Amino acid sequence: MPLPKRRHSIARGRKRRTHYKLTAPTLVACPKCHAAKLAHTVCAECGMYGDRLVVERKQKATKGA
Repeated sequence: MPLPKRRHSIARGRKRRTHYKLTAPTLVACPKCHAAKLAHTVCAECGMYGDRLVVERKQKATKGA
């Protein structure tokens, strides 16, 4: 495999890396509870995936009972 004869400058390496950037994940609204969630995943708030209940969510405990 060939090796570079000279070292690339810092500017040249940085120019190449300008396209290495993160993109924000696409969020969609849950059809049942309208919370923001990742597409094609189970909703963290209600546990629904499409029109099916996939994960049972526990009820939050209230104080003073």
